[in-house]
Amino acid sequence: MTDVKLGTPVDNWTGVKADLPKNLSGDVIVLEKLDADQHAAKLFEAFKDADANWNFLPYGPFHSSAQYFKWASDMAGKTDPHFFALRDATTHKYLGVCAFLRIDPVMGSIEIGHINFSPSLQRSRGASEALFLVMQWAFEHGYRRFEWKCDALNMPSRRAAQRLGFSYEGTFRQAAVVKGRNRDTAWFAVIDTDWPALKEAFLSWLSPRNFDDQGNQRERLGNLTSLVRVSSDPAL
Repeated sequence: MTDVKLGTPVDNWTGVKADLPKNLSGDVIVLEKLDADQHAAKLFEAFKDADANWNFLPYGPFHSSAQYFKWASDMAGKTDPHFFALRDATTHKYLGVCAFLRIDPVMGSIEIGHINFSPSLQRSRGASEALFLVMQWAFEHGYRRFEWKCDALNMPSRRAAQRLGFSYEGTFRQAAVVKGRNRDTAWFAVIDTDWPALKEAFLSWLSPRNFDDQGNQRERLGNLTSLVRVSSDPAL
């Protein structure tokens, strides 16, 4: 009989037991569990005149604070996705949202998505720190796999995933219909064995020593994380 190759044993696996966090704090950004009463009006102001932010999301844009409040109320009441509002630690302005979703503690898999950063947060140290914080929480609480998915046509999201150290795993064709349009979905992931080296890369990049007096980075995050990724996105 031909030997059958099976997966590596995962000894003593009992799943993830941790409750999802309500707050995560970094040096420049704070994540707070989304609360419509507390956050919706401030987030609506942050997204004004940024209609392009909603191009690849299955909802929005919202053109009144009442519309956005209704959406935020609906999302805040869910357990999956588990939404956060992002607050600047210095100015205390609310600058965006993101969420854990497809949360599977039994299998140890979790995804970050619904990422919607205001123009002032995009491509900033705070944006990267926010994503570091959610990854760090997941792996330090026992998750084995951390996923990132996006519309395959969303090149900024694909570039962000690669810069953050996610490995490209493929594109699912005709995965969904979103706002009446076809969506092919690009898949990326970090796994627990990637995390120690990736965490070191993030901490090196986030260090105040990596930024000059004007806040300009000395070393690019993508240069550090490229040493960790096991596969690169062929579209980039």
